[in-house]
Amino acid sequence: MNVDLIFRIAAIGIIVAVLNQLLVKSGRDEQAMLVTLAGLIVVLAVIVREVSMLFGTIKSVFGL
Repeated sequence: MNVDLIFRIAAIGIIVAVLNQLLVKSGRDEQAMLVTLAGLIVVLAVIVREVSMLFGTIKSVFGL
């Protein structure tokens, strides 16, 4: 298990949560939603990259 990946995703989540709360408390609900959506997209991009690398490794192991 790649602990670094877990820490990266957690850090993104923490940053997004803090920004979201700051924006909501200042009355900027739309920006808060956009920040949350952007954070989700970043996390999904990280996960897709990792899954792609995993499949690449599997392909090379089995000679596909």
